[in-house]
Amino acid sequence: MAQRSYDDQCGIARALDVIGERWALLVVRELLYGPKRFSDLQRGLGLISQNVLSDRLRELQAGDIVERFRLGPPASATAYRLTARGQELRGVLAALGRWGSGLPLAGRAAGMSADAIMFALESTFAPASAADLKVTVVLHLAPDTFVVRVRERALTIKRGSAEGADLALDLDVPTLEEAAFRGTAVADLVTAGRIRCQGPVSLAGRFFACFPFLPTMSRQLDPDILAPLTGPSST
Repeated sequence: MAQRSYDDQCGIARALDVIGERWALLVVRELLYGPKRFSDLQRGLGLISQNVLSDRLRELQAGDIVERFRLGPPASATAYRLTARGQELRGVLAALGRWGSGLPLAGRAAGMSADAIMFALESTFAPASAADLKVTVVLHLAPDTFVVRVRERALTIKRGSAEGADLALDLDVPTLEEAAFRGTAVADLVTAGRIRCQGPVSLAGRFFACFPFLPTMSRQLDPDILAPLTGPSST
């Protein structure tokens, strides 16, 4: 499928020529934390068809946003990853995420993918709330695993596992939403069997306190809470 162009010299229009098609930026979102195979991308994006995903990947490769490569053994499969230019879109996505957090959810909105909620953690992290917290957390969101580190009021996320983590939490995406963005107490989620926690539950509570309550998660909007989220990033 030929990609349409705005034929406009404005930088915004030229950017949209490359990333403005439906699903394009969500494909980028799914690759922020590392390479994925085609099937993994389709799982993360849920409603996308194989044909549309193939089109977006081809267009993003042509725009030097995504590259295709061969995974080494034992996988020995084709995968996709962001180029250096593709990684530059992280700030764009963070700004869009903060702006979008002030919009009501669609009535039939699908749940977030594992990568989407990890990016929500990254883009809403509140350094002031971290204070002197120093923690390494492994989040198991089957079949995905991420390592989240808080050091010196800064947060980093990577795909994979880590030895010697301070916390290991086994949970699903809706439960992570509740703990991070709805203010549900971790102890209550552990008691209910929705989180399996290896490490101090109190430390997990301190970790989740680093993320502001997002009212759109419960379909309520509060301008006083949204104000800092719709402004410039604090990270």
